[in-house]
Amino acid sequence: MLARSRKVSGRGETAAGHYAFGPQEDDIIIKRRLLTRTTTTRGEPPLKKLQKKFTAFAMEVEKDSDNVSDCERLAKTFLQELNTFEIPLLKSRAVIDANVREKENFEELKDEINRQILQAEIDIEDLKKQLEESKIERQHKEECEAIRRLIATQPPRVQTQKAINDLEKEIALLEAENTASSRTLELRKKQFTLLLHVVCIIKNLHLFLYIFLCDTSTSTCPNASKEALA
Repeated sequence: MLARSRKVSGRGETAAGHYAFGPQEDDIIIKRRLLTRTTTTRGEPPLKKLQKKFTAFAMEVEKDSDNVSDCERLAKTFLQELNTFEIPLLKSRAVIDANVREKENFEELKDEINRQILQAEIDIEDLKKQLEESKIERQHKEECEAIRRLIATQPPRVQTQKAINDLEKEIALLEAENTASSRTLELRKKQFTLLLHVVCIIKNLHLFLYIFLCDTSTSTCPNASKEALA
């Protein structure tokens, strides 16, 4: 038994209880009582009864008188008492063996449960990894589905290629028209430049004629100048 303490009323002190035996001595006494079966509360303890029977038998054997019948009777009584004392011991032994087996089974079950717990923890970690991978895979599938839907909204490839070809032809036609327009514009520039040159030559020729006429006829020069200017 463990030493207990109680609080004294009205004070902050504690008083420890005093017992006749300590915890280790109590265990020894209980074990001895269980082995000798001296814990019964009715009648005389079986071990003392067995001791008395054996003592009576031994004392009767040591007598010198002719007491064979009494010895046989006491021996039979002692053997019956010994058998009576042995049966509970055998029962206790069977209970102990059953408890030992039960303890071993419990230890095996405990080890198995611990092993299953460790395996469950490993399985949980694996499932967490699989869950993360499944989330990533699902996200990729959703992205692929969005791209597929976007592609589905677009016209067929043949139609798109035809439109591209038409645009390329139109661009080529516009480039050809642009080239022709550039050439025409360049030609018009050259023609205009030539026209200006011709006009300039005509003006110079007109001025030359005017000067020539002025030199040949001084009196008619003003009228000739007016006609030339006209």
